[in-house]
Amino acid sequence: MAAKSLRDLFIEELRDAYDGEQRLLKALPRMAKAATNEELQDAFTRHAKETERQVARLEKVFRSIGEGVRGKKCDGIIGIVEEAKTAIDEIDEGAVLDAALIAGGQRAEHYEIAAYGTLAHFAELLGEQRAKDFLGETLEEEKAADEKLSMIAMSDVNRQALATNGEQSDEGGGSSLQAGMRRVAQAMGMTDDRRGQGGRRSVGRRGNSSTKRSGGGSSRARRSSRAAKKR
Repeated sequence: MAAKSLRDLFIEELRDAYDGEQRLLKALPRMAKAATNEELQDAFTRHAKETERQVARLEKVFRSIGEGVRGKKCDGIIGIVEEAKTAIDEIDEGAVLDAALIAGGQRAEHYEIAAYGTLAHFAELLGEQRAKDFLGETLEEEKAADEKLSMIAMSDVNRQALATNGEQSDEGGGSSLQAGMRRVAQAMGMTDDRRGQGGRRSVGRRGNSSTKRSGGGSSRARRSSRAAKKR
């Protein structure tokens, strides 16, 4: 039904938020199970429990304004949840998947921060103070959840994902700077070894030649001595 007033729009947005929370309530445990970082697993698990309380809080908002509890298909959260599912299906378990899960989780949080901020303001304008308080409480929880995901990403997960990418590049023989430097160093080491071996062989040959020349001089000296005795 098309909204004809701010109150109508407020109710429609409430129903959208209610459906979105119900969908996240199912998605968060799957995201926690797919994560390998323990702190990330814990963050998703905790937020799933928090989401249960947020669903109950939304039901209080509906009752506080005299409306029946009902959801409306939330296309925004549907898309975000589907992207997270695709990441779980397509990305190997590890830091890169953890980084993708954080990205999906933060998309959901940002969507909800915008939704609850708008709803709280609508409630204030409509004089629904109790509803505003409930919605403001959830808004603060969504902000805290987003900050927690940012902290996990920047302190650990993203660096591990970057390291994983570097290892794959090296193994694949790509143009990684570190891999290139190692190859150059190895090549120089091999060259130095060959030079060292060649130098030793050269010294040996020169030493043999000198010995031969020295021996030849001694032979001439002995022949001259014998000739002098005969005379």
